[in-house]
Amino acid sequence: MPTLKTEVIILTKDFRIEGQIDLVPGARLTDFMNQTTKFMVVTDTIVTDHDNKEILQSHFINVLVSNIEIILPADSSL
Repeated sequence: MPTLKTEVIILTKDFRIEGQIDLVPGARLTDFMNQTTKFMVVTDTIVTDHDNKEILQSHFINVLVSNIEIILPADSSL
C-alpha cells in the first residue's frame, strides 16, 4: 500500500524530534498513533533538547511510543 511522507514534531520529556513518518493516504495522525505498538519509525530526523541544542541528525530512528508526550503535524504552530 502506498504511503505519504508526513512531517511531524514529537516532544518527549527530554527531546524535540522533527522528522517524517509514513501515513497511508487518508489516515489521520491519531489513527497512526492508535495502530503503532512499541516503536515508531521516524526518518530524516533532527533531534534537539528543549533548549534547542542539536543532539543528532539521522536518516532513521525508532522512537519508543510510550515516551511520546506530544506529536503533531509540523505545519501546526508550536
